[in-house]
Amino acid sequence: MSSNDLRVLVITASTRPGRLGPAITDWFVRTVRSDAASDATTVDVADLADIALPLLDEPEHPASGSYQHEHTRRWSRTVAAADAFVVVTPEYNFGMPAVLKNAFDFLYHEWAWKPVAFVSYGNTSAGTRSVQMAKQVVTTLRMMPIGASVALRIADSVHDGRVVGSTALDAAARTLLVELSRVARALRPLRGGNDPTDADGPVTGLTLREAQADDMAELLVLQRCCWVQEAIANDTLDLAPLRETLDDLRASTTTWRWWCVRRDGRLVAAVRARAHRRAWLIGRLMVAPDQAGNGIGSWLLSYAEGQAPGETTHCTLFTGHRSTRNISLYERAGYTRSATDDTPAGSVRLSKPRHGRLAGAVHHRAGVV
Repeated sequence: MSSNDLRVLVITASTRPGRLGPAITDWFVRTVRSDAASDATTVDVADLADIALPLLDEPEHPASGSYQHEHTRRWSRTVAAADAFVVVTPEYNFGMPAVLKNAFDFLYHEWAWKPVAFVSYGNTSAGTRSVQMAKQVVTTLRMMPIGASVALRIADSVHDGRVVGSTALDAAARTLLVELSRVARALRPLRGGNDPTDADGPVTGLTLREAQADDMAELLVLQRCCWVQEAIANDTLDLAPLRETLDDLRASTTTWRWWCVRRDGRLVAAVRARAHRRAWLIGRLMVAPDQAGNGIGSWLLSYAEGQAPGETTHCTLFTGHRSTRNISLYERAGYTRSATDDTPAGSVRLSKPRHGRLAGAVHHRAGVV
């Protein structure tokens, strides 16, 4: 995607049996598809029935960005990748569906500085009272509801489970997308390049977020730049980070969690981690060479440790056996060498026990709501 492209996420907000939400979502997406394509906008759909979030079950506050459950991480990645939202919602007892409120409450930073529009449906009020309730919630999450909306009275617009479009109704949907896209582009500077999570790090201007699809190309360049030093130190070019392609890096996000650090918009550091049995494996800790020596590596390592699930007992990482600077960094952080049969040739394995819950050194400057 180019820097001008947008991702709009259409959220189907009803999960009850016999719901009309999917039919109305389908009508909206079909109606705006041509306009979206001509405006470099990708329209994706998130059906909360498929997302299947439980009632909020994260032990940490959403503003912390520390998620223990994979269902939260998946939802986080989906929402963070979007530039704007269209919520397709019914009205239940003068309010929004509980499942929609729950979906909002799971996250915090991922919603910020993004516009949201509503397509509502119902009987007498056409779902507009649901929208009014939802607007109170989304503004607290630092989202911006736009003026354009679509409200469908079921008796007038839905027959045999399908939306019966009209010139006026279709035009309202297209107008909504135009306004949503315009506001999404205008808000981009506030999102810092789609990266709203400020972090109190060792230097000013840092932002931290879980990696998204649009980070991958830049991340590949940073990785190759950083591992040139490793190749020199270990006298070999046979290193996975130097061989990987962009597709390989993208594929790794299915098994690893990646975090990216930017300084004033530029990608300057990254790390990844995943659980394996009782270990929290940390890898690919990298800092741009011109940013080395500022404490970013130690700070990011501490953050990655703090993301370890509660069931893990220790953190483990690997580095080249001649990478003396890396080994020194890890030993200062409390890691000790622990050779095992599965340690790759030419590598050193280092581990660190988890004493209770490791607290990452990153503190987000975000109000608790």
